[in-house]
Amino acid sequence: MNTTVINIRTDAKLKSSAQKVAENLGLSLSALINGFLKHLIKTKKITFSVKEEPSDYLIKSIKEAEEDWKKGNYYSFKNPKDALKFLDKINKKK
Repeated sequence: MNTTVINIRTDAKLKSSAQKVAENLGLSLSALINGFLKHLIKTKKITFSVKEEPSDYLIKSIKEAEEDWKKGNYYSFKNPKDALKFLDKINKKK
């Protein structure tokens, strides 16, 4: 097989994390990237799957919003104009 080298710049932590994922899959990082390139050529599509965990801040914010909802501590509007009028009223008070 005739091979060539592709040099890319990436964050050191990103590379290290990608190498660990590839290793856990039983692949080298080169094999993983080659697989991606072959898939790109075959499908002409870029597919990403992101499995992220929400941050502690987001979890806390969601819990606070749920508590406010249960207490009835929220505002509801029938249309966007009413919501904007409400926000203008609040801003004028500040």
